[in-house]
Amino acid sequence: MKKRNPFLHWLNKILIVMMCLYTSNGYCCINCNKQIQQAIKESIYTNIFIMFAAFIVLAFVVLLLTYLATKRYNTEFNQKTGLYKISALPLIYSAMVLGIGIGGFADGIVLHQILQWHEMLSNKFPPSTLLHKSVNMFWDGIFHLFTLLSTIVGVYLLWKLLKRSNINTSGYLLIGGMLAGWGLFNLIEGIINHQILQMHNVREISANKDLWNYGFLLFGIVLLIIGYLIIRKGKNTGSKNDPL
Repeated sequence: MKKRNPFLHWLNKILIVMMCLYTSNGYCCINCNKQIQQAIKESIYTNIFIMFAAFIVLAFVVLLLTYLATKRYNTEFNQKTGLYKISALPLIYSAMVLGIGIGGFADGIVLHQILQWHEMLSNKFPPSTLLHKSVNMFWDGIFHLFTLLSTIVGVYLLWKLLKRSNINTSGYLLIGGMLAGWGLFNLIEGIINHQILQMHNVREISANKDLWNYGFLLFGIVLLIIGYLIIRKGKNTGSKNDPL
């Protein structure tokens, strides 16, 4: 009896699955499935402000921090030490913008994709069907697009600081600012999406969803506190003989 080639056997199975997907219109891409297109439109039409509420607040915070990061700050002279106290604020605010983007990526990559504890609308559209899974995937993509833009803005602000010599460039400020930005992201996203709008829970399949939601907020507070303490240490290094 002729022995079967295992490679050809599995290749045949893969081809059969692909043919079944093609013939059953099982693709979950938006361009391939009109049902998914309609479901996404309905999720937007339901209440467009609710869908974008957290993004709007976070975008406002990013714009405010961007303004503060690019603002000019006066250099103070300390008569006791004979040194100029240079400003730490530009680097702090720039790092916070970067921290908001990184915090969003950490949430999306770890909780949404790797652990799959929740998705963007998993409390409203439980991802138990291909249709709901695709709608959640679309909004996860919008979420990641926002975090990408925030990260790009943060990197741009840090690049702008290279041209300024009269500011504090301590590494403590960079790390502390990023942790504070991450904590700020957790608080804003957690309060709006978890508590107020209830779009999703941190861990959908849990006997006590509120415990995980409050834990998410607590983690944000801890990040803010740690970030503040590190920033405080970095500020103490911000003195030099000549501010220019």
